[in-house]
Amino acid sequence: MKNKLLALSIALSFMSQPVILHAEGNSKAGKEKATACAGCHGENGNSAVTNFPKLAQQHASYLIKTLNAFKSGERNNPMMSPIAMGLSDKDMADIAAYYAEQKISTNSLPVLQKDEDDDEDDSEASASEDIKELLALGSDLYRNGVLASEVSACIACHGPFGEGNRPAAFPTLKSQHADYLIKTLIDFKSGERSNNSENMMHMIAKKMTEREIKAVSYHISVMK
Repeated sequence: MKNKLLALSIALSFMSQPVILHAEGNSKAGKEKATACAGCHGENGNSAVTNFPKLAQQHASYLIKTLNAFKSGERNNPMMSPIAMGLSDKDMADIAAYYAEQKISTNSLPVLQKDEDDDEDDSEASASEDIKELLALGSDLYRNGVLASEVSACIACHGPFGEGNRPAAFPTLKSQHADYLIKTLIDFKSGERSNNSENMMHMIAKKMTEREIKAVSYHISVMK
């Protein structure tokens, strides 16, 4: 009950957040403009490399916000920053509109690497149990947070099904690559990534253990 109250209080605190409005983009024009993005993010926004985020079905508001952050220098990335510098507001809106209309692909159940010193059958059974435990932990953390360490529930901002919040430009998380999510949370935890409003994600991630980061990332990756 206390965990649910924690999630509710976090959710209520963002009801006063300003709605982020952007001009509507042209998805047909965006498809052509997104050609250069396909090398890393896939032709339809479903990247084949798990370190690159999927952009398919992402809120246009979040994508525009992110591209602007790369363009302004608020976020720095050797690959994305130069690309964003060359985009106009119209380009960003069109590209974001295109990816928002694409359907995100689903992920297979995460596989934990077994210890080579263990018996093959035993290690596979252990890995199976471990992933079930991690997914259960991740599900609980996503919905309820961790009251003892004051880690707020992900559901408060990202929704019960990982659908995010379009008006507030909170990203869709469901079916995102676990590897990308893990890296993102680690970067928030260390402070390497801190461009979000009031450093909110840093304040959450810094209280999370590595196991909790992995668990919630695996859980989100299989949400549909």
